[in-house]
Amino acid sequence: MKAPGRAGLVSLTALVCFALLTTAVVLRGGTPLPADASLLSWAVGHRPATAVTSARDVTSTGTDALPYLLAALAGVVAGRTTRHRLLAAAASVLCLGAGQALRQAVLHLMARSRPPAPDRVAHASGWSFPSGHATTAALTAALLITAVMLRSPRGRCVIVGVIGCWGVAVGLTRVYLGVHWFSDVVGGWLFALAWFTACLWAAARWLPPAAVPLRVKDPDRRCERVRPTGP
Repeated sequence: MKAPGRAGLVSLTALVCFALLTTAVVLRGGTPLPADASLLSWAVGHRPATAVTSARDVTSTGTDALPYLLAALAGVVAGRTTRHRLLAAAASVLCLGAGQALRQAVLHLMARSRPPAPDRVAHASGWSFPSGHATTAALTAALLITAVMLRSPRGRCVIVGVIGCWGVAVGLTRVYLGVHWFSDVVGGWLFALAWFTACLWAAARWLPPAAVPLRVKDPDRRCERVRPTGP
């Protein structure tokens, strides 16, 4: 199966999983799922001051301007010419911004309440499902990982691992700090995966070949360099 087909299949699978999770949340009237309550209870009982401070520092990287700057950086890294870098940076920021707009629509449609205020040790407002921080960090991490894999630098596996751990950690801190249920975070990850792979599918299907600096030609991630035909 070619890359666009794989991206489309992953997007559809993630969307189905997200729909199933959303249905479970709706059927329970927004009340926590079994794993939600137990994980929050564990978090509340394991909060030394240093861990809380570290969790707040990590969670702060999943919001505001930083993810958009990182998304733009992903585009700059992925491009091979100045023109392609600018286009890729704009496309990456658009992917992140449009994904957040869609998530906000789902958020208000679901209108799920957050965990009880006494269990929170960080500021949070608004509805809970899906988690905004988890979605933002996952999308940003996916953009950065894709850029790294396209450029194939030395040590890319380490770089990808660090980026992936950051994306996961931001989501987990939301549970640890008591501002989201775990299912909110999982919902954010699934939403991000569905949206990101849908964007990949659309880019592979409609963007001209010259806009893609590297083309993956087989599953073991060996890459074939493609010379840009544009200026």
